[in-house]
Amino acid sequence: HSMVVGNLAERAAEAIGANPLLAKVGGLYHDIGKLTHPEYFSENLSDHNPHDKLSPHMSFLVLSAHVKEGGRLARIHNIPKAIVDIIQEHHGNSSMKYFYEQAKSNDPSVTEDAFRYQGPVPQTREAALVMLADSVEAKIRSMDKVDSNTLKRTIKDTIDEKFEMGQLADTNLTTRDLNLIASSFQTIMEGVLHRRPSLEIGEGRSAYPDNPDQEF
Repeated sequence: HSMVVGNLAERAAEAIGANPLLAKVGGLYHDIGKLTHPEYFSENLSDHNPHDKLSPHMSFLVLSAHVKEGGRLARIHNIPKAIVDIIQEHHGNSSMKYFYEQAKSNDPSVTEDAFRYQGPVPQTREAALVMLADSVEAKIRSMDKVDSNTLKRTIKDTIDEKFEMGQLADTNLTTRDLNLIASSFQTIMEGVLHRRPSLEIGEGRSAYPDNPDQEF
């Protein structure tokens, strides 16, 4: 996952004139906080899902902690501040909708803010690229079948969603930049899918079937 995110972010940075090396390294390191409890994350789940035994809010707390934990680990190992910032910004202040909806179905008084990452939203173009790459890779990986049109639509929808949610508000990304990012993502992901044909014949997998495009 992180290798693909790094490649996506690097290529997009080249396309828009951002810092490719910073974007790539940020992508490679963005999820290091998952090392503390890897068994709870979708890319590492086996047939046993530990979230089946947790409340929705506890699942949110366990999963969202990887952002703060990633920042802590990065500082301990003297990783540059620019990378630490990307780690802490790659989910912005978005909400974990799957567990929010699950909790709300049990208690209508639950608010979405209780399931929201603490942010901040990306402050640089490179951090925004890692956020977008992370979301795109997670969504594509979870899909049962992907063709070129589905890939293009998913990438566009993901970028549009982050823009509309205000996650890109503190960057200076332009509409032209977003189009270039989408095009570069398309090129990289087509190469990834070509090397992983199982994703094109119905073997995609999501640990959260009711919300397969949720990235953590």
